[in-house]
Amino acid sequence: MDIWNGFLGALEGLVNQSGILSLSWQNYVMMAVACFLIFLAIKKQYEPLLLLPIAFGMLLVNLYPDIMGAPHINLVEIASLDDPAAKGHVIREIGDKIFYEDPTYGGLLYYLYQGVKLGIYPPLIFLGIGCMTDFGPLIASPKSFILGAAAQIGIFITFIGAILLGFTQAQAGAIGIIGGADGPTAIYVTSKLAPELLGPIAVAAYSYMALVPIIQPPIMKLLTTKKERSVVMAQLRPVSKLEKIMFPVIVVIIVAIALPSAAPLVGMLMLGNIFKESGVVERISKTAQNELMNIITIFLGVTVGATATGTVFLTPKTLGIIALGLFAFCMGTAFGVLFGKIMYKLSGGKVNPLIGSAGVSAVPMAARVSNKVGQEENPGNFLLMHAMGPNVAGVIGSAVAAGVLMSILG
Repeated sequence: MDIWNGFLGALEGLVNQSGILSLSWQNYVMMAVACFLIFLAIKKQYEPLLLLPIAFGMLLVNLYPDIMGAPHINLVEIASLDDPAAKGHVIREIGDKIFYEDPTYGGLLYYLYQGVKLGIYPPLIFLGIGCMTDFGPLIASPKSFILGAAAQIGIFITFIGAILLGFTQAQAGAIGIIGGADGPTAIYVTSKLAPELLGPIAVAAYSYMALVPIIQPPIMKLLTTKKERSVVMAQLRPVSKLEKIMFPVIVVIIVAIALPSAAPLVGMLMLGNIFKESGVVERISKTAQNELMNIITIFLGVTVGATATGTVFLTPKTLGIIALGLFAFCMGTAFGVLFGKIMYKLSGGKVNPLIGSAGVSAVPMAARVSNKVGQEENPGNFLLMHAMGPNVAGVIGSAVAAGVLMSILG
């Protein structure tokens, strides 16, 4: 009997220590969502470098919420300052009582998350993006700046809509930036304006970036005709090395002077690009676009996903943010295409309006989607390089839009 009672007691202790009793239904729902995103990342290959770590971080935190637990300090009362238990600890006197601080450690991902919270990871991501970006198509076709700017209109429409729905101006600015389809920028802006919304906004921004191949094509086809989608554009002019070297220097000077709050993002983007285009720091360029970029992507993705706990994420307010983010992204795509149609008319039918959808800064996925939709109408149509112009312009445009919001609301 004693052995049986001991076995039952051990079994009860094991059950109590497990997550079976502590997890809520929201946790199980988020586990299902995480598994679905893992499926999309592996089977459908929707931005797996981003979606896979985000989804697994989401799975981890809902299995074991303490993995993101913040450290805290316990105060232990002692009789005197000579108490040996207090040796090596910080002493605090409160009234006529003496305490020593007994700190506890945070969860595994809590410390990695500080790079997100403090706005360190996004500029480093931009450094790597700059090393991988060819601004040649944008330099060869400066009108692409118009399409990149047009795609940011969705940010400001959503900003106004979020205010009307009861969010504060700072929160509305953070929600609107999702429309830029730029995860690092969304994280950076939210960490400055509305850090309490960092989890849902970051997850929404990266999820919509990954789902570009699903979200954009219906909008593109709805707003264009078969004739417009079939337009074959003339080959872009060659761009000299001098132009490519001067471009990042000129852009960073203009942006930093006109909009200092955008300088950290644009500055690191252009620093990475001049590493690439100068040709004299190949080791640094390769490190920034490979090892450094990969490490930061892992840390950023897993910790961002780990903010999506069921109890916090499945609330009306959070679901409203997700919906507004989708609206912002759809509006950005739509305005890019609509401005592409205007350029189609003004150019006498020489500009394919599909390239306007690439004005959102999901590089290079949005440009690939523009090319794919164009080839569905005309298999001999290659729009990728033409779409890359608005695409990289969108990266700059989203950073500038972020700077405008931070300048106004910060």
